[in-house]
Amino acid sequence: MSDGEKRLFFYAKEEEVLSGSVTDVYFQRARQVLRSLNLSERHVAAEVHAYSLPQGYSWGVLVGVKEVVNLLKGLPVNVYSMEEGELFFAKEPVMCIEGNYLDFGIYETAVLGILRHESSVGTKSARIKFHSMDKPVIFFGMRCVHPIISPVIDRAAYIGGCDAVSNVLGAELLGERPVGTMPHAFIIVIGDQREAWTAFDKFMPEYVPRIALCDTWYDERIESLMAAEALEGRLYGVRLDTPGSRRGNMRMITQEVRWSLNINGYSHVKIYVSGGIDEEDVKELGDVADGFGVGTSIAFPPSIDLAMDIVEVEGKPISKRGKLPGRKQVYRCRSFHDTVTPWERRVERCVRCGERVEPLLRPLIVNGEVVDEGPEEKVLRSRVLERVSLLKRVPQVEPPLFIS
Repeated sequence: MSDGEKRLFFYAKEEEVLSGSVTDVYFQRARQVLRSLNLSERHVAAEVHAYSLPQGYSWGVLVGVKEVVNLLKGLPVNVYSMEEGELFFAKEPVMCIEGNYLDFGIYETAVLGILRHESSVGTKSARIKFHSMDKPVIFFGMRCVHPIISPVIDRAAYIGGCDAVSNVLGAELLGERPVGTMPHAFIIVIGDQREAWTAFDKFMPEYVPRIALCDTWYDERIESLMAAEALEGRLYGVRLDTPGSRRGNMRMITQEVRWSLNINGYSHVKIYVSGGIDEEDVKELGDVADGFGVGTSIAFPPSIDLAMDIVEVEGKPISKRGKLPGRKQVYRCRSFHDTVTPWERRVERCVRCGERVEPLLRPLIVNGEVVDEGPEEKVLRSRVLERVSLLKRVPQVEPPLFIS
């Protein structure tokens, strides 16, 4: 029986990732040939960048840096990177790994898998939060992904800006409380909406908000009023989880529920909308809903195509066609004007606006030693929200300027 058949779940163990087993076979074959040619000490610099972003995207959020550090620490390499939670633009490097190719080349698959997947999730989370008008966004997309990686996706969604996650383990690893209301199954098993809502109110601890799911059998407006009457002043909010097949005009439905609650004396009851929510829904409902539950659109976002390319060999600039040779640095001003220069060139002020600039690629690993472990996830999330808030003041995001 193979090892794969002995495993209950088909996942890579930590030691298998660290050993380089999770890689594309051609990297193993390249290593074998380079060793045979006595090129084990060929020193290179490789940059990670997205040469394009998904349609409609003008920026991305870098997530997964901490795991890349954990993967590469102890290897005889230097790693320079934008900070986790930093916004980046197409074509500019977000990370650079420097060392003998055979010491880290086998990890290209894992490095890109970490950064690409988590940055895609974090970016979609940030985009939805960008359009939410500062209303709460709760991530509950765990039924969309394999349970083994669910905490990874929770972390990326949280760093990207989601206010909370519903997954118990994911929230625990983040040092947060999981957030959620009640499933349709709960109401169906009890058999009556009022009994389900009142039972929830009776047995849940006080810190759990009394938010009633209000679309199981009847019209959303009718069930919302039923819930408000059943729980009287204890109802905090209602959740409308109307599926796309029954939705119609969700803005009109939400407005109708809001109107009916208000004129019946329940203006304090908040309205949360879930069920296939994406950016356009958040834009449309941001002024009438009080919060959003988002799952699939964050868990399965458009993929940010991060790639790793060698740009120097033995200190000499070189690259494949279509890529710019030589190591680079990215400088940014407060107005989000980025300037990309050769690594050795120093820039003090933005060539577009004259503001002072700061370099974005900073050392994380030096000769195998971690010199910057990065802050905890709550701080990373704050960083993303700060950047997104600043973006709202920028009339138009301009692509980076390359100066050689």
